[in-house]
Amino acid sequence: MDTILEIRDLSVHYYADRETVQAVNGLNLSLTRGATLGLVGETGAGKTTTALSILKMIQEPQGRIVSGRILFEGRDVLTMDRAEIVELRGKEVSMIFQDPMTSLNPLLTVGEQIAETVRKHDRVSKAEAASRARAMLETVGIPGGRAEDYPHQFSGGMKQRVVIAIALACSPKLLLADEPTTALDVTIQAQVLEMMRSLKEKFVTSTILITHDLGIVAEMCDQVATMYAGEVVEYGTVKDVFDTPKHPYTLGLFESLPSLDEDRDRLRPITGLMPDPTRLPPGCPFHPRCPRAMEICSRLSPEPVRLNGHLVKCHLYGKKEG
Repeated sequence: MDTILEIRDLSVHYYADRETVQAVNGLNLSLTRGATLGLVGETGAGKTTTALSILKMIQEPQGRIVSGRILFEGRDVLTMDRAEIVELRGKEVSMIFQDPMTSLNPLLTVGEQIAETVRKHDRVSKAEAASRARAMLETVGIPGGRAEDYPHQFSGGMKQRVVIAIALACSPKLLLADEPTTALDVTIQAQVLEMMRSLKEKFVTSTILITHDLGIVAEMCDQVATMYAGEVVEYGTVKDVFDTPKHPYTLGLFESLPSLDEDRDRLRPITGLMPDPTRLPPGCPFHPRCPRAMEICSRLSPEPVRLNGHLVKCHLYGKKEG
């Protein structure tokens, strides 16, 4: 299959108050062209940092990509100069940021904000950019006449549609969606997800969808990667991972959800908390919370193993020390 994005051994650290936050640690990931990949995991797992790294948006000097390669269509994003990165952002790779309420400039009309992206990358006239901005609003279900309105005149769901319109204005090849429905109620969330699915098919856009909601992953994604403490601990197709989850952390995420197939009084949450990213435990970072931890887990980091069509990073399935 044609791979549009490949991340190899990515590590990202943040530095503050003489401490080092190890946000992403030796992450490996790939995405096939036209597919949607879901990134799931608890808050602090490194999902947003991974997405920002793809656009080379880690703010220095506090943040730094300390190792790794990010290959977009075979080109290493991390070796691109400023001019190449500016051209990449919005044109070939776009991002829907987490909060639509703060993603829009309150001093510009929504039409101006969409048109700005079009003019920057496609070098068209001001009139043509304005026309395309109105057409893009129509595409996301907003009357084109509202291009002259300001962000405060829109509801939360409508603002999210505007943000999506900006992200897709130049038909990017890769869309990074960072929890695009978090601030929306359930009804509007369903509408936005359905719109994203139809737009993805229309523009043939590969997507990385960051979310806490496994239901959204099941509905929207082709592949899923479970992240924990800056690492991908399980990766594969949605069918493989959902039907036969292997890593104890992935199993814990599923067991903490309500089930229509089981009659139980209480949910089974994962015990403990995410590790302090400035003091990650040795060995497997999940071992202090893992119900199946072994002695080796506290000493050695496991190598990824391929099982049932997907990858699992766990000593339960790797080679034991002899």
